[in-house]
Amino acid sequence: MAATVTLEPAGRCSWDEPVHITVRGLVPRRPVTLRASLRDEKGELFRARAHYRADGTGELDLARAPALGGSFKGLEAMGLFWALEPEKPFLRLVKRNVQTPFVVELEVLDGHDPEPERLLARAVHERYFLRPGTLREPVREGRVRATLFLPPGMGPFPGIIDLFGTGGGLCEYRASLLAGHGFAVLALAYFRFEDLPKYLKNVHLEYFEDAVDFMLQHPKVKGPSVGLLGYSKGGDLCLSMASFLKGITATVLINGCVANTVTPLHYKDVTIPHLATDLRKLTITESGIMDFMDVWNDPLEEANHRSLIPLEKAQGPFLFIVGMDDHNWKSEFYARIASEWLQAHGKDRPQIICYPGTGHCIDPPYFPPCIASVHAVLGQAMFFGGEPRAHSKAQVDAWQQIQTFFHKYLNSKRPVKLSKI
Repeated sequence: MAATVTLEPAGRCSWDEPVHITVRGLVPRRPVTLRASLRDEKGELFRARAHYRADGTGELDLARAPALGGSFKGLEAMGLFWALEPEKPFLRLVKRNVQTPFVVELEVLDGHDPEPERLLARAVHERYFLRPGTLREPVREGRVRATLFLPPGMGPFPGIIDLFGTGGGLCEYRASLLAGHGFAVLALAYFRFEDLPKYLKNVHLEYFEDAVDFMLQHPKVKGPSVGLLGYSKGGDLCLSMASFLKGITATVLINGCVANTVTPLHYKDVTIPHLATDLRKLTITESGIMDFMDVWNDPLEEANHRSLIPLEKAQGPFLFIVGMDDHNWKSEFYARIASEWLQAHGKDRPQIICYPGTGHCIDPPYFPPCIASVHAVLGQAMFFGGEPRAHSKAQVDAWQQIQTFFHKYLNSKRPVKLSKI
């Protein structure tokens, strides 16, 4: 009997969904290697492999069988996805065009040799970013440059504005996946895209105010307010929006800072200077990777105090997602400062979730953890931190925590069941 690979869901599913992989028709107790491969839109190859042994009936169920070696060890049902590694060093797997799926090829090979050649079975699995019925609408409204994702149905839907960090451009993959869970999500660019500024200089909060107004005026966005989701530099921008702008109900920060970073922030007659840095504290590893963690000055020191975002004005609640091995900056420290400041001014204590072994780049589930990669603007490899297995588990849990938080505070009727790490 020939070996066969079965995937559930069969054929295709959303990128943030787990897939159940089973191989049947193997020789009982036979050692085999499973290999996954994927090419991104630029043709770059990512691969993972794991060694297994079939059970006494010739079946291999990745939900029950631990990997014996390869890219990972132990019971990891989705290990062949989160362990994908680039053929070229320091490449990060990102989805640039969410209208097409990632295609993952799965191969079952005979034996545990470093490069087994005998192919026993093969399957192709598509992982899409737009669930059936989800609408993708490019937004060019006044100054706003963005993409709005709307779930199937009449709506209105709870609205979220999604911001990324200092890589710039328009990142849609997180917003498209989040829309699949019942939210209207605006992926918002703020530099390095079309006619927006090429470089991150002198940010004006009025641009983000226009984005909030756009969402609240949209007939399929449920008012009277929206939520914010920000990662890295996008996190401190979300804190500033929640502190200065109207119409904000709930904010999630993924490894954000409590101070304004990188460039001065302007709003009407207010200017917040950026948190100063000391590049003499930049470290470079033997392999040439830059580590920025100690470069940033302490925002609590008197000389840097003006860079702090005025959280006494902030509209909560807040959820801080923190990687405890973040090497971009001290995210846990910043979250604690924010918590103390908010409480000192009579605000509700924010929820802080800290993930051990987790670095700066916390993506949706099953993206390979980005421990180090070439920065899109700086053009050099940066160390972001994290241990792959712990980081991948944190991404699964954080994704559900984010959904639960927004469903609760944006008055959605669709509860989400939390999973445990």
